[in-house]
Amino acid sequence: MTHPGLASHQTAGGEKRVVITGMSVLTTLADNLADFHAALLAGRSGLGPWKNPIYTGCCSRIGGDLFPYDWEGRLSALRQRLPDEAFRRLRRLVHNSPASAVAAVFVAAEAFAGAGLFGLADGRRMGAILAGHYLYDLYKWANWQAYALDPDDVDVSLGIKEIDTDALGCITDVLGIFGPAYGVGGACAAGNVGIRAGLDAIRHHGADVVAVVSGCHELTPASLSSLAKLGAIALEGPGGEPARASRPFDAARNGFVPASGAASIILESLEHATARRAPLLAEVLGVGVTNSGSRSPTPVEEPMAWAMEQALAEAGIDKTAIGYVAAHATSTPLGDLAEARAIARVFGNHTPGLKVNALKSMLGHLMASSVLVETVAAVLQLRSGWLYPSINIDRLDPDIGLAVCANQAVPCRVDALMKNAFGFGGVNTACVLARCDGEQADAAPLSP
Repeated sequence: MTHPGLASHQTAGGEKRVVITGMSVLTTLADNLADFHAALLAGRSGLGPWKNPIYTGCCSRIGGDLFPYDWEGRLSALRQRLPDEAFRRLRRLVHNSPASAVAAVFVAAEAFAGAGLFGLADGRRMGAILAGHYLYDLYKWANWQAYALDPDDVDVSLGIKEIDTDALGCITDVLGIFGPAYGVGGACAAGNVGIRAGLDAIRHHGADVVAVVSGCHELTPASLSSLAKLGAIALEGPGGEPARASRPFDAARNGFVPASGAASIILESLEHATARRAPLLAEVLGVGVTNSGSRSPTPVEEPMAWAMEQALAEAGIDKTAIGYVAAHATSTPLGDLAEARAIARVFGNHTPGLKVNALKSMLGHLMASSVLVETVAAVLQLRSGWLYPSINIDRLDPDIGLAVCANQAVPCRVDALMKNAFGFGGVNTACVLARCDGEQADAAPLSP
């Protein structure tokens, strides 16, 4: 495996090299990699009016809503891809779990199957990282309402299922994982924090494989009302068009559009992956994590830049090796500008030739699951030689001095990229990924 332009690359400190060997998504655009790639390449929006009746009358009228999703149909589609025993465990859990846990275990199982790991790895040397909290808020909301009417109507398992480790238990049960399994926070940056935890487990704690999973971050009507009062979310699109409401980097952006989705990526040591001739989708070179030293949700440019610099240092590559930045870019006035300035601060004279896009223009903001969903998209772009458009840019903000892929896909071979993510509470992260070349990389499919 070689990286053109990165052929002499070694990880800083000589740690084990880590690759992505499987991935999966569940979004309003698509629930398989091929359709997900095609939808993003075409610039389709997954946003519209809320469909879930729980949001009826809510001040937030638009979002990326998975409701109603055909869970049984997806379960049937997985039947041919999983061993019989794993499928039996999955089916049992699907019929006895909150929707967010079902989404998490579905994407984990699909990514694991795509990596070809069922029956081929030692469960004691595999781990699972659940990236993000707030998985069960709608489940708890429904039970609180039931309790108010009649305490006997509460789900008897509420006290167990409402804890995040329930989703982890579902994942490890289906995948046969007996190594480290735990959750990490980080709000909207949780995915990068989870990837960093997975890297540590492989590089320093003896794991061969780690499944990093984000389930659906659930927002209640009360949460949406709060975000609306804070002025954080867009309540409608231009001309009443929900699909045009999320407009990162546009001069008229006025808030993010919340959405729902889930994703999983499988991290594996290069040695282990190569020995079993696994598909090599991308290499993870490094993750930087800083914080802004404040509980304020206001983004701060300098700590953002520190996270990017830390990621480059850990990756052991020069900033000029990065050809593309998958921006966090939520469509908020302050957030997009702070990130753009941080990118320019880090990349300096390399900034004008650095391609940037903002996938939340199509996906909306998937909150804690946004990073992993967008990381899957970043890998698909790395492998396809095309960068997706940032849609809804009528007029690029003149203060955003970046080469944004505005409104149309751009053909561009990228050897290394950076995925940014910044979370409420001042969590700043950046992850560096690199292209895998060679026989195993060429044979790796884009879809399961």
